[in-house]
Amino acid sequence: MMFYLICLTAGLVFTLVSVVAGHFFGGHGDHVGGSGGHAEAGADASDMPGISIFSPTILASFITAFGGFGMIFSEYSATKKTIISAPLSVVCALVVAGALLLFLRSVFRHTQSSSESHISRLAGTEASIASPIPENGVGEIAYVVSGTRYTAPARTENGAPIGNGKLVKITRVVGTQFYVTAI
Repeated sequence: MMFYLICLTAGLVFTLVSVVAGHFFGGHGDHVGGSGGHAEAGADASDMPGISIFSPTILASFITAFGGFGMIFSEYSATKKTIISAPLSVVCALVVAGALLLFLRSVFRHTQSSSESHISRLAGTEASIASPIPENGVGEIAYVVSGTRYTAPARTENGAPIGNGKLVKITRVVGTQFYVTAI
């Protein structure tokens, strides 16, 4: 019972200290080098913003839930023994932490946006030649998606040259190479 109380208290204290420290001492501009996410997001190998299973938030929710459920289970005679209450508490804590993880990932997925467009949707988009495309060579195109102007290396589908400022249509993208046809 005492171990459950310690877990519950430690999880709640960590959560409260995190809220107060985050509110008063910032942390909004701290980024983890190379992960693209905020420092509070936790360790993740995806290099995408989001939340990891090893995030302090998820770990604190697991510890808090483990302590809380342990205290509840230790109050009932059927689950009073530690050999029964501990595994039940672990399962319930995993459910709580998993639900929180899914919820937070859903929030991140819906709120994170990128200025990069989806490459697969660019076929058929009009562009203009920013640097002339020589015969069987590579030039540069400029195109606009959702109000943002992008540039990319481009070749013509048939290898023909296209001069600067001409309008073209993107036909496909292979890797970072755009293929275009004259309009």
